[in-house]
Amino acid sequence: MESVLKKVEELALLHDRIDPKIVKEKNIKLGLRNEDGSGVFVGITSKGQVIGYEKIITGDGGEKLHPVPGKLYYCGYDVEDLIKGKEKEKRFGFEETIYLLLTGELPAKEDLKSFSKELGKRRALPDEAKELILNRPEHDDQMCSLHTIVSAMHLFDKNPNSTDLRDVTRQCLDLAARFPTIIAYNYRKNLMKKNDYKKLLDPDPDLGTAENFLYLLSGKVPDGFTAELFDTMLIFHAEHGGGNNSTFTTRCVSSSGANTYMAICAGIGSLSGHLHGGANEAVVKMIDDIKRNVTDWKSDEEVKSYLIKLLEKKAGDKSGKIYGLGHAVYTLSDPRAVFLEVRGAELAKMCGREKEFSLYRRIAKIAPQLVKDKKGKVVCTNVDFYSGFVYQCMGIPKELFTPIFAMARVAGWSAHRIEEIIQGRIIRPSYFSSLKGMRSYIPLSKR
Repeated sequence: MESVLKKVEELALLHDRIDPKIVKEKNIKLGLRNEDGSGVFVGITSKGQVIGYEKIITGDGGEKLHPVPGKLYYCGYDVEDLIKGKEKEKRFGFEETIYLLLTGELPAKEDLKSFSKELGKRRALPDEAKELILNRPEHDDQMCSLHTIVSAMHLFDKNPNSTDLRDVTRQCLDLAARFPTIIAYNYRKNLMKKNDYKKLLDPDPDLGTAENFLYLLSGKVPDGFTAELFDTMLIFHAEHGGGNNSTFTTRCVSSSGANTYMAICAGIGSLSGHLHGGANEAVVKMIDDIKRNVTDWKSDEEVKSYLIKLLEKKAGDKSGKIYGLGHAVYTLSDPRAVFLEVRGAELAKMCGREKEFSLYRRIAKIAPQLVKDKKGKVVCTNVDFYSGFVYQCMGIPKELFTPIFAMARVAGWSAHRIEEIIQGRIIRPSYFSSLKGMRSYIPLSKR
């Protein structure tokens, strides 16, 4: 077996490596990115818009990207305004965000009340789904567990393969409502020595998404500050434009006519990749490493020295990365990170972790200039830099960081799926062949 695997690996490496000359010569958009780093336009969406730079005309008539403070819009509304609005009115806002993404409009008061009530009614899982969770094989990969159970949800749908808009909308609402329940139950299952239905609390239909999840996880209704901040985190992660990997994957699968469960599972699969959904967990591991190896957390020089070692692949996981830094679109700032830096400081004070959070801020101050000096790139801290710390302060285990991302992003995935079905054209880009020419078949006896 090992010899076969080794042979396959060697041949794959021989034939699948990319020749940089061909990439440049044919102007191939690897990763669907232009040479200047901007994304290739492959579709149209009204759902999310991410802004981190603007194009300016140069003296010779060309164009170049100019970094600007980051902005995030949902259906044309500034997400910062959505957060300020719900904070001012002292209410939760994630349900409003789901409604906005699905419909393109902010709900009237009665519409929001009805919509939230409808989500509340849909949160509970069928007993058969609970059995699937309790009787699945033992493993601790929470994203794989989520994928398994979401895939199984088609078993409880009388018309799972329908792409009629009403059926798709119903399915998307079911999944948006049930994701928190599935994620909480999957985690609770891992804590059980013996399967016990009584340890799986029923969702409270009178609680919103944020409160319900924290209640199902811990058995206690959370305090107002924690629930409100967690609600904000869900809003921040709900959508990020059609080009982020998991949303684009969901759109690709949706464009083929696949059912809702398959399309959303494709998004989950994409998000499970460490280059997309796992960054906040990587940040926490990196900070733990820095805390062990930097003696004086208040010393700019000592922190800077260790960050240089990380960039030079001489420390940490030897990847050459400072996790939580940089983004495909944001340059000068990520608006979600700007918010979390302020709220994270408040949370750190409440939890007695101010010294640790000061280290986060020191890294955030020093690291962008180091990256610019070494790689010539303008980068900023992104939402993942602070989100893991915030979740930790809430008592949320790191195994759930990425599933929580999915819990929020299913709103965006659903909105883009509906949009893709309405637009109705299968996604089919082209790939340039790396072969030098065609080859003549050789009979097996002569190879």
